[in-house]
Amino acid sequence: MTGKSITGGTMAIPAEHAAARTGALLREAETWLHLAMPQVEIRFDLRGTAAGQARMRNASSAIIRYNATLLDLHPTEFIAETVPHEVAHVVAFVQHGPRIRPHGPEWQAVMHYFGVEPSRCHRYDVSRLRTRSLQRFLYRCSCGTHEISSIRHNRICRQGTVYLCRRCHQPLRHEIDLRG
Repeated sequence: MTGKSITGGTMAIPAEHAAARTGALLREAETWLHLAMPQVEIRFDLRGTAAGQARMRNASSAIIRYNATLLDLHPTEFIAETVPHEVAHVVAFVQHGPRIRPHGPEWQAVMHYFGVEPSRCHRYDVSRLRTRSLQRFLYRCSCGTHEISSIRHNRICRQGTVYLCRRCHQPLRHEIDLRG
């Protein structure tokens, strides 16, 4: 397991605690399940309002990214809730494979074992965080109008991606605003 500093120097105290708790939970899961956990790279580079993110590179390697700002603002809750949340994703993947739902019963069982209420989203106050706001575009299908984020709009324009309406299953077409 490797850690990465928040700044160029040594890790801040909350980050050290988060990294130590991550390692302890992975070792606890190994003992509980009699399974080898993957090498986990821990980063403190996640931005925005997400508290954490777990990604499996392959069966023997994973990355857990934590939001250093939220960790600094809410260290006790973060270490008690977010760290087990992300570790549970890695453990559930190792135990059950890639076809499980991210917050499904397998993940929930690991959370219960860790003694943490399985909650999909954190409840941290994020009102002070700077986040980007995405422009919205109007799209239409046969049953109505939809707002599409600039990310999806750009995928449609640049890559030819087609999005279907969830109700009528018809392709969404860009509605050009002629008011302006």
